[in-house]
Amino acid sequence: MITGIKGTRRIRRAGAVALTSGALVAAGALTATPAQAVTTPSIIAKGGYVMNNANGSTLYTKSADYRRSTGSTTKIMTAKVVLAQPNLNLDTKVTIPKGASDYIVAKGASSAHLIVGDKVTVRQLLYGLMLPSGCDAAYVLADKFGSGTTHDARVKSFIGKMNSAATSLGLKNTHFDSFDGIGSGANYSTPRDLTKIASSAMKNSTFRTIVKTKSYTAKTVTKTGGTRTMTPWTNTNGLLSSYSGTIGVKTGSGPEAKYCLVFAATRNGKTVIGTVLASTSIPNREADAKKLLSYGFAKLG
Repeated sequence: MITGIKGTRRIRRAGAVALTSGALVAAGALTATPAQAVTTPSIIAKGGYVMNNANGSTLYTKSADYRRSTGSTTKIMTAKVVLAQPNLNLDTKVTIPKGASDYIVAKGASSAHLIVGDKVTVRQLLYGLMLPSGCDAAYVLADKFGSGTTHDARVKSFIGKMNSAATSLGLKNTHFDSFDGIGSGANYSTPRDLTKIASSAMKNSTFRTIVKTKSYTAKTVTKTGGTRTMTPWTNTNGLLSSYSGTIGVKTGSGPEAKYCLVFAATRNGKTVIGTVLASTSIPNREADAKKLLSYGFAKLG
């Protein structure tokens, strides 16, 4: 038995050590809790990727480098190439050719319902490209900004610019054979590559303004010189209305691509950007994207 003053001191020291050790254990448990709370989500999409837009660091991957058809998310690069043209005047008017209408009918493609003969600005064409995912707008832009004496030559030239832009970004798993995602089997990318394309495109202020717009009404000039007020174009990106902080970017779908979504959101000064490819429906691609955005923000803290 320990008795006397010396014994009492020993007991107090032992108690202090026990309390200190307990406090350290408790503190360790508290600091470990946030990391444990960030559970990696399960998504329906076959491929997914998320990164911190500020520095490009990876936050999530699922088959991130597997090549897949991208559907209309291809149009992100279409817009990026147009906006990169030297001396670009967004107010330049372009007359809608009959070929654009014929193309939509032949392909059964999504449309901005542009009217043959109307004069439409490049800015309006970009809204028609990105909000209702107009393949007619893509057709006109490729024809306008490609080089050559024929439509086919200009389109080939424009798609060449798209591939050059992908190469300049250092992308190894991306190739375009169309201006709108309706290709001939050689139009593909990956969740990682598409996210990088979108991140690059988002550096352009006009692009950022367009892809965060929920609805846009274009006023075009008719063949007779009058003004036509188009039916409003509604953005196909449902996250703009259902996920707080969403700032873009683009939907895509197709028989091979299934349901795709490139997405970005900003909260508390931090921007998370990512892609899901080959989800099974519109609701599921949006649910996948929301999970990944929330996970990304949780990882960033």
